[in-house]
Amino acid sequence: MRRWLILVVSLAVIGSACSGGDEAGIGASTDLDTPTTTAVDEPEETTTTETAIIETTTTAAETTTTNEPTSTVDPAFANLPGAELIGRWAHYDVVAYEDGLLKTLIVSYGFNEFSIVDGEVIDSVEFCYSEQRSDQPFESSLSDAATQAIKPPDTPVEVEEADGALRLRRPATPTPVGIRLDDPANESLPTDPNDPRIVDDDGDGNPGVTVTIDVGQGIVGEIYIARREIFSYDALLTDPDTITGTVTDTSEQLIIGASNELFLTGDANWVQHPNLDRSPIILKRVAADWDCDRLVAERSSLFPPTPEADW
Repeated sequence: MRRWLILVVSLAVIGSACSGGDEAGIGASTDLDTPTTTAVDEPEETTTTETAIIETTTTAAETTTTNEPTSTVDPAFANLPGAELIGRWAHYDVVAYEDGLLKTLIVSYGFNEFSIVDGEVIDSVEFCYSEQRSDQPFESSLSDAATQAIKPPDTPVEVEEADGALRLRRPATPTPVGIRLDDPANESLPTDPNDPRIVDDDGDGNPGVTVTIDVGQGIVGEIYIARREIFSYDALLTDPDTITGTVTDTSEQLIIGASNELFLTGDANWVQHPNLDRSPIILKRVAADWDCDRLVAERSSLFPPTPEADW
């Protein structure tokens, strides 16, 4: 589930400067190859108010994949709440952000694997790839390697009957990305790009993980970030092979470097839109042999079209 809060608050300013061409000191020939780094203040902690889940109807693609399993409960766990969740599920979630300058959606794809361990339902999450949408004329992207570097720990989910449906809640599990933390929930993120805890999690030779930003007019650059991924979800089993709900995201990150100092301006953290209906999660049951390649190939048969930041 990936939710990359990209440094774009300053990009509108950069784009305006670019429109002046060489008079602004920036043009299509601008050299963005020399990395520069800077220390930035650690973002303030944000608080969120728990929002009750609102059951909504999601329009998924009309076609249905073939040879997909229907829920079957292992007799050994027949009396355990949540036993019908056991198996592999394709994962789609959206996190909506909004501030005074722009609206942004981060769309993440991957898998959830539910199992029973010591009488508890355990959720194992892996991510495959992500997309981003904005209401501003720029593009930012994260490599699949960076998305796959998000590896939340396996954790028990709360399972209960709610209004005749099975309700499941995954608690927040702070997950460091681009850095190693002994205490992921409480240890501060680094401000020094030479901090020995920083690691190249996406394997591209740059510290942390890399976000590529294209603001147009030939201006393309990179920022390098260390991140603490913090998400939870609250969802319902709406039919034997479908789970729908909402995501709450309180992730934080620091920019530890950039290919050009222009991309070091601004706050790297955004706040999730308070209307959680804009941040849905959908899980669809799939066969045990599904992998990221198949998810990419059959994404449209499982999930709605990628939304736009047009609210």
